[in-house]
Amino acid sequence: MRLYNGKPILCGLAFFIAVVTFPLWRDMGCAVPVPQPGTDTPVIREMTGKRCILPTSEMRTGHMQLLNEWRTVAVQNGSRSQETVEGKTYAVSLRNGCMNCHSNKTQFCDRCHSYAGMQTDSAPYCWTCHIAPREDG
Repeated sequence: MRLYNGKPILCGLAFFIAVVTFPLWRDMGCAVPVPQPGTDTPVIREMTGKRCILPTSEMRTGHMQLLNEWRTVAVQNGSRSQETVEGKTYAVSLRNGCMNCHSNKTQFCDRCHSYAGMQTDSAPYCWTCHIAPREDG
């Protein structure tokens, strides 16, 4: 069996395969480092015991579940505070609770959300109801 015009066909086929598979091999070996959220805010600097409502590992993976629970508790039950195991009371509020300490939204929230591939125009939906914090500097 003879392949007529074999060179152009094979070159075209190789080019096609290279273009189609380009997104797969383009970033091979180029791991993006995990972002370290900026926790250097005036409120956090003044804290003696730098502890959040939950341990860091739980907050990284489950902060949206916590915020959804808080929304339900605050809106449906009218409870505006939560006490932790250590006995410290936190405001059940995105604005007056979380963003009180983590006032640097671009360095804290946006870094991880971008790393996770969340589109800035579609997620997170916190700012559809809440006013995004204004950052100085």
